[in-house]
Amino acid sequence: MIPFSIVPEIEKLLQSHTGKEGLIDETSAVGGGSINSAYRLVYAGQSFFLKYNHAGRFPKMFEQEAAGLTLLRQSRSLHIPSVIGTGSKDQISFILLDYITEGQTNKVFWEKFGVGLAAMHKNTNTHFGLDHSNYIGSLRQENTHESSWSDFFIRHRLQPQLSLALKKGLISSKINRDFEKLFPLLPKLFPQETPALLHGDLWSGNFLCSSEGAAVLIDPAVYYGHREMDLGMSKLFGGFHPHFYAAYHEAWPLEKGWQERVDLCNLYPLLVHVNLFGSSYTSQVQSCLQRFV
Repeated sequence: MIPFSIVPEIEKLLQSHTGKEGLIDETSAVGGGSINSAYRLVYAGQSFFLKYNHAGRFPKMFEQEAAGLTLLRQSRSLHIPSVIGTGSKDQISFILLDYITEGQTNKVFWEKFGVGLAAMHKNTNTHFGLDHSNYIGSLRQENTHESSWSDFFIRHRLQPQLSLALKKGLISSKINRDFEKLFPLLPKLFPQETPALLHGDLWSGNFLCSSEGAAVLIDPAVYYGHREMDLGMSKLFGGFHPHFYAAYHEAWPLEKGWQERVDLCNLYPLLVHVNLFGSSYTSQVQSCLQRFV
């Protein structure tokens, strides 16, 4: 049930967006998220998507999600839900988006997805990082600017997650020592590339196929990073269709050996999973490490 206190705020946003006065006609809970409550709303004959949570749990999460979606949308590369607005009332914060009606994937979908992601990655910046921090899942993600990808990857991706996992007692001191051995090797392991606009959390749960057959990105953890990070993350839980990778590579060829670097890229999301879901992911971290140190 949507908290009554935020309903008038939502209706104000919808009135402004649609230009039609009215009330929310229909609400229905939708699945797919373990962090926030999610609903489909119907207002003035149109469907919208609502997520909400206690404002104190994840400060500025929805404002930062909105900023990330807007940045991805500005790249004009893939379909991104429009942000209707964000708000907070009586300790409940929310984000309101376009509702995406889902369709079925096919070869053309995967090819357009690959080409679109390559086009998105061509959006660049002067530094790795972003002008604000955000979230990956429910964990804070630091995005302090760095001129070197390896420095950014170490200081603002691996080390914060390592510190948290050590504090929680989820990884051993040996794994930590192996990371210390890895850090000096990173500048030579990653090919030199300009910062790319990344989704940042690109797994199968964070994209949709629309009823028109378009690839739609949702729930981003946006920053400018090495483009192989998105490709690596896409392979973490089984991978996308081969047509996706073939189309991406044709649109913007990846450097030789990128498939061997998938495990390197996935050290970050695996550490995130260790901190979110426990030590059952520790063996995967250790297995990836052993390929490089």
